[in-house]
Amino acid sequence: MKQRSGAHVEDRTARLTILIDPRKKAMFEQLCAAEDVTPSQLVRRLIRGYIEQRLGRPWAPAAEEKRRGRPQRRVA
Repeated sequence: MKQRSGAHVEDRTARLTILIDPRKKAMFEQLCAAEDVTPSQLVRRLIRGYIEQRLGRPWAPAAEEKRRGRPQRRVA
């Protein structure tokens, strides 16, 4: 995983498309703007928190790859 300004940046990305009520989307975007974060940043944060809550430990993608026997991708 790369680090930029103290925040983790995933090595790879995948698109997640969701359907949401337009009023909720508009309110979500307003609230995100008030916190100076993009909706994508907040959704990633929420998903990571959910994963960590369900796993009962901090999320570490490299550790998950080891558990599943996948080779780790090295970042220079």
